[in-house]
Amino acid sequence: MTTDFTATRALFDLPEGVIYLDGNSLGPLPRAAAARIARTVTEEWGQMLITGWNKAGWMEQPARTGDRIAKLIGAESGHVVMGDTLSIKVYQALASALEMNPDRRVILSDTGNFPSDLYMAEGLCRTLGGDYRLKTVAPEEVMAALDDSVAVMMITEVDYRTGRRHDMPALTARAHQVGALAIWDLAHSAGAFPVGVAAGGADFAVGCTYKYLNSGPGGPAFIYVAPRHAEIARPALSGWLGHEAPFAFDPSYRPGRGIERMRVGTPPILQLAALDAALDIWDAVDLDDLRATSLALTDRFIAGVEATCPDLTLATPRAHAQRGSQVSFRHPEGYAIMQALIARGVIGDFRAPDILRFGFTPLYIGIAEVDGAVAILSQVMAERLWDQPEYRTRARVT
Repeated sequence: MTTDFTATRALFDLPEGVIYLDGNSLGPLPRAAAARIARTVTEEWGQMLITGWNKAGWMEQPARTGDRIAKLIGAESGHVVMGDTLSIKVYQALASALEMNPDRRVILSDTGNFPSDLYMAEGLCRTLGGDYRLKTVAPEEVMAALDDSVAVMMITEVDYRTGRRHDMPALTARAHQVGALAIWDLAHSAGAFPVGVAAGGADFAVGCTYKYLNSGPGGPAFIYVAPRHAEIARPALSGWLGHEAPFAFDPSYRPGRGIERMRVGTPPILQLAALDAALDIWDAVDLDDLRATSLALTDRFIAGVEATCPDLTLATPRAHAQRGSQVSFRHPEGYAIMQALIARGVIGDFRAPDILRFGFTPLYIGIAEVDGAVAILSQVMAERLWDQPEYRTRARVT
């Protein structure tokens, strides 16, 4: 299958005059999503009321949609389920993995990991007490830090700031060699390039859907549990819908079968409807085509910026194998520069302390957008258009 990205672009509702390079933070609106949500609201919720849980299949939606996500992350069918937030799924995976490795107390992560993942690990260590602790090392030092003290390695495959990509199979193999379990956060991987959690040996994987998968703000997260652990991983968050028989109203918890036990609360049906519509787009996408096009676009952007903006320093690896689907540059005035770009219709984002971050999604970004963004960024830098007081005022969301 060869992907026609001109056709996929037409499936998104993008504002006129905007070059959107922030789909790695929040994907744009798929045209079909609004109609799908409206139908769920009016025809299902509106007409079926509570009977929608049965008639519209709401209760099965987390597993059904999970199977669609499984195809994008290289997971086995029946081992991904949707629901809750990414932080909740990180907590679930960590707690289960630590319980499965009871003689060890160290969670190993890296300093480039997304802070929320680290916060959840810190909080879990405080709850467990004793000598449980989170150990972080530089991204390049994870391999060397894996030893027989580590219970769980928790890594985000693509660094949210720099776009640096970890080697999942190699790090997982090393973790297993020293007796540790491996949890992978796919927030910046799922929908960005082909992911292989089964082939890579991951024990658990988690991810959000509002970035490259375009489910909308607050879209539900997913969790993957490898088949070998599906019946033994015990969820610390033993919610009602993870029970073996929720409607038996048993006062004591019994974990559901397999991945069902990783459900916690009531599924967000409206958000799942948006995600389901967004995932329809992926039915026509070859992930290898996506990756090849992403690398071509990011190469072009890097070359264009480096040729015209000497004051910007590349933070993203040049090697394709070490790159996700974003490009980051450093500058001491990164926030102001980004605000000047946004004011001129190029939307990326800023990550402290000095990162200008640009996401490249071939589903709706092509050569014209890359060249247009380079031209505007070049003008902003050459004419110091960012050097205005209004561009230095920090908004709550950067």
